[in-house]
Amino acid sequence: MKLRYKINIYWSEEDQAFIAEVPELAGCAADGETYQEALKNVEIIMQEWVETAQELGRIILEPKQRLISA
Repeated sequence: MKLRYKINIYWSEEDQAFIAEVPELAGCAADGETYQEALKNVEIIMQEWVETAQELGRIILEPKQRLISA
């Protein structure tokens, strides 16, 4: 399953790690020592988040589409 959700990645001084969050999937976040590791970890967590939501019969929001203007 291809997941196409927006991912926010930022450095957290408090955690001393990069944090990757998926705003459209409540509580879906991961961290990593590098930007790439945080992204890789959150991709795994997103898949698990969606699978768990499906098993529990919860609503899974569709990814929001961005409008591109020139």
